[in-house]
Amino acid sequence: MDISKEELDKIVQKAQDAFLISKKFSIQKRVSFMRAVADEIEALGPELIQTAQQESNLPEARLTGEKGRTIFQWRSYADAVERGDSLDASIDTANAERTPPKPDLRKTSVPLGPVVVFGASNFPFAFSTAGGDTASAIGAGCPVIVKAHEGHPVTSGIMADAISRAAEKSGMPEGTFAHVYSSTYETGQQLVSHPLVKAVGFTGSYLGGKALVDLANQREEPIPVYAEMGSVNPLFLLPGKLSSVPQELAKQYAGSLTLGVGQFCTNPGLVVGIAGEELNQFIEALKEEIVKIAPGVMLNKKIATGYAESREKVIGQSGVEVLAVSETEAKEGQGVPTVATVAGVELLANPALLHEVFGPFALIVQCKDASEMLAVTEKLEGQLTVSLFATNEDVASQEEIVSLLQTKCGRILFNNYPTGVEVSKSMHHGGPFPSASNSAFTSVGADSIKRFVRPLSFQNWPDEFLPEELQNANPLNIWRTVNNEKTKEAIS
Repeated sequence: MDISKEELDKIVQKAQDAFLISKKFSIQKRVSFMRAVADEIEALGPELIQTAQQESNLPEARLTGEKGRTIFQWRSYADAVERGDSLDASIDTANAERTPPKPDLRKTSVPLGPVVVFGASNFPFAFSTAGGDTASAIGAGCPVIVKAHEGHPVTSGIMADAISRAAEKSGMPEGTFAHVYSSTYETGQQLVSHPLVKAVGFTGSYLGGKALVDLANQREEPIPVYAEMGSVNPLFLLPGKLSSVPQELAKQYAGSLTLGVGQFCTNPGLVVGIAGEELNQFIEALKEEIVKIAPGVMLNKKIATGYAESREKVIGQSGVEVLAVSETEAKEGQGVPTVATVAGVELLANPALLHEVFGPFALIVQCKDASEMLAVTEKLEGQLTVSLFATNEDVASQEEIVSLLQTKCGRILFNNYPTGVEVSKSMHHGGPFPSASNSAFTSVGADSIKRFVRPLSFQNWPDEFLPEELQNANPLNIWRTVNNEKTKEAIS
């Protein structure tokens, strides 16, 4: 069902009206709303999981876990809002004796305004209608308009209804949350271009995210688009580690590569090692694992077709050799596990080999030596993750590679696989462009709330008219920086 421009205008105007009302609310009211959303989602019966299974082809166990993750996101973000984490409240009290006199300055973070969120295909709960972008924008105090993902419209509707019920029960104004269905790009473009919209959250492809970024920058008032756009998430195998457990690494890697039919934005699709007997042992063991893994049904026909096309494009490049393919023939809509290899020198001459293949596909880059591995590292674009498999001695001996890898990603793992994104304050899910549109922010963890706020300083204001977090008595009992010291104490 598509929607007219006039209907969109009304939805955005209601969001703006809600913003002007709710910005006066106490933070505790916002917290109560977020916890009510978590309760509503938790109370959803088997219909939610069954519907999501039908629409996304994801298994029951995966969806059950993702539902729990989504509930946890709402509750943990609510806790962070209650603690004042995203407010970053600071106070520098006046000093009339100084020359010139020092004013009373107090700074907090305030919501931007209406936010548009685009639902993601691969996580129908945790990164879609009721996902992290929506939860963090609500946590910031922003009304949210979600454009439902066409891959799971009924699932999205169930989640949208849960949020709407929570909003009504919590006494939030009409327009605090809206859910839009549309199969056209024009609807998304109109939402991003609307002058009352102040920010955008997006999880998806590079082409989709970059188009939204460009559109937002062309507005009369440019707005931030926080786009998480995926990456190849390279995995580096250093010689010391590789020589000790090549078969074990291959088995673990095969599991990470094919988890969820490779449909994670952190899927490790590129392996970089130094050619030799140790890497050959890894490759032979990996080949044995891959042929045994059956193709899996992908999220939808469009994604399956995209995987097949991207896979064939890489396989067809000069110097690329297919090493192993699942021995089970893929049916329509399935993604076939595949491993290919290429020499480091060929990859350095062909940037197309560094593009993401969204699915269970791996390209193993065989470098002739550490110098060529460094050159491959330099060639990498920004990534969400980089995984380093190494001994301590490897790290010490390849300091230049290790240091350079840290400039290429938002999360660097040591002897660990990236297909698992913990929801916590210390998680950074983002990275240098083109993995994300702004490397300074995360889309996972309570710090994601900071995307949708801006600083506001109050100078010499009467205490009674200040936001609660800046008042002398500290009625919210939050941590504040007062005259350069962290404290919960009131100001006397």
